[in-house]
Amino acid sequence: MAVARVTKITASSTTSFDHAINSGLDRASSSLRGITGLEVVSMKAKVENGAISEYRATMEVTFVLDE
Repeated sequence: MAVARVTKITASSTTSFDHAINSGLDRASSSLRGITGLEVVSMKAKVENGAISEYRATMEVTFVLDE
């Protein structure tokens, strides 16, 4: 029987939401083994001088615990 855990992470990018999500997954993959999925729970942006200066994505990453 497999047991999974879900952890919440937030990543940012000056390029796009897609880049923030992929950067977050890349970083999580360097620390967590057995990632099986993720859910984007929110997307926010930092605005400066009327333009988006930073994209932020909060994700719940699911990974299977070692036996």
